[in-house]
Amino acid sequence: MIASLIAPISGLVGSWMDSKTEVQRGKTAVAKAKAEAEAAVMVSAATSTAEWEKLMAKGSQNSLKDEYLVGLFSIPLILSFCGEWGRKIVEDGFAALSTMPDWYSYTLGVIVAASFGVRSATKFFGKK
Repeated sequence: MIASLIAPISGLVGSWMDSKTEVQRGKTAVAKAKAEAEAAVMVSAATSTAEWEKLMAKGSQNSLKDEYLVGLFSIPLILSFCGEWGRKIVEDGFAALSTMPDWYSYTLGVIVAASFGVRSATKFFGKK
């Protein structure tokens, strides 16, 4: 009599354990698929960024904007060696620039960073 009760109970316990195992396998498969998808997105983003930078570098080969910006940023340096009148011009110029709006300052920083391909430098432009 006990044997006839144990067989159905063990069958129920066995199928309950099997269903729990299948649920866990499903969760593992979903987690693995999600991780693989996120890895594919990261690889795609890195590839896209590298391709964009390559295109921008190729496009700027015949551009004078880099030379213009180097010249523009060299003016205060050169003037500071031109005696008191040069230093006064530089001092007054930087005093005037300190009053410019934040949006203009950030835009100028982004332009310079983009021109020279320094993407990580943009995080420093917001600090005053």
